[in-house]
Amino acid sequence: MNIGQIISFGSYEWRVLDAQKDKALIITDAIIDQRPYHSAYTQITWAACSLRDYLNNDFYNSFTTEQRERIEPALNKNHDNEWYGTPGGIDTLDKIFLLSIDDAVCRYFGDSKSLLTNPGKNQRYWFQRKDVNNNKRVAYHNNGAAWWWLRSPGRVGVKAAYIHGDGNIGIQGNNIQKGNLDEGSCKGGVRPALWLKI
Repeated sequence: MNIGQIISFGSYEWRVLDAQKDKALIITDAIIDQRPYHSAYTQITWAACSLRDYLNNDFYNSFTTEQRERIEPALNKNHDNEWYGTPGGIDTLDKIFLLSIDDAVCRYFGDSKSLLTNPGKNQRYWFQRKDVNNNKRVAYHNNGAAWWWLRSPGRVGVKAAYIHGDGNIGIQGNNIQKGNLDEGSCKGGVRPALWLKI
């Protein structure tokens, strides 16, 4: 497998983000669903959120037994938010997961680390709109560009970071769930990632 290659696995098309000798990191090429990060408006981290539970149970079990045997669990570090210091929570062992801020900024869509470690004085909520790597992070849902979740926390514990429809990093985050039930849920795009045994 080659980085950037599109492969089929299960019912989805996946993009290869990293290729090692015996496994590859893949992410769905498109946004496959839109869901809230958590089922309640409360302080939460990736380890306990309902989206993680869904991905590692219902979504994981949608694959055949043979396909599940090819998914290698990953020990994920859940770092604090780099700008706000919001706790990222404990490390997690995930079969299926979302990318982190670090993954999206420094590793798999080009290296924009300088923007992460040296935010401009007027930057509070976004990375630079003109980041050259924005276009690499754009994802589509129903033929239009849409925003999608990262697993990292946002500015506070009721927000999670995300990728805007233009590929920019929403490091402040979106609400994991709307505070008032009549507002409906804050549904963000879901792009599952996993390590696939080769």
